[in-house]
Amino acid sequence: MTQQHRPIYRSLLITLSLCAVLVAGCKKKVAPPPPPPPPAPVAVKPTASISADRTSIQKGESVRLSWTTTDATNISIAPEVGAVTAQGSTTVTPSDSTTYTITATGAGGSASGSVGITVTVPPPPPPPPPQPSLDELFMKEVRDAYFDYDKADIRADAKDALGKTAEFLRNYPQVRVTIEGHCDERGSTEYNLALGDRRASSVKQYLVSLGISADRLNTVSYGKEKPFCTTSDEECWQQNRRGHFVRIP
Repeated sequence: MTQQHRPIYRSLLITLSLCAVLVAGCKKKVAPPPPPPPPAPVAVKPTASISADRTSIQKGESVRLSWTTTDATNISIAPEVGAVTAQGSTTVTPSDSTTYTITATGAGGSASGSVGITVTVPPPPPPPPPQPSLDELFMKEVRDAYFDYDKADIRADAKDALGKTAEFLRNYPQVRVTIEGHCDERGSTEYNLALGDRRASSVKQYLVSLGISADRLNTVSYGKEKPFCTTSDEECWQQNRRGHFVRIP
């Protein structure tokens, strides 16, 4: 290359370089693409559990249910209880054996739990013992009054016996009685009839003194005509000297 052409060549190179710089500066910058959105969170499946303070009761008793759940928006217990909070407790009184089920529903699905309560029927109480009839009570509670030989006085043991009889008559005011006067075999029929009458009257008057109405007490004398014992000795005679009670129907 000739020396005269060198300046021209250098100027051309400089010009081309400047043009390249200008062209590069004029190019528009391109923004990088945005990052992809994060994946949607996965919904958590609910949990549910239920328990009871006891699982076997007798009819008429109550039981306490307790429960807990997570990640649920709708919670209910069946039967009978209905909608409930996320956790809690309640008392139920099932009439028959029952299974209580809790159901928890949320965005992640549903879950359930259950507990069974066994209800037993207690055996019936034994029937009450049969009550004695009024006649049976009369025979058991009413006491005769015994007398000394040829006497119509109320002695100490007779007072105790007549006290029991008066108590019975007060407890059963509907009862009326006949007081029979009896004697042992010694003495005439007429004498013993009179003695029996005095004995029956003495018994009646003593009961009246204890508060028993006289119109509930009849008297009759049988003397020695209706003996309770027929042996001729003192033990037998004592049984026959008495004021005896018979209930008037």
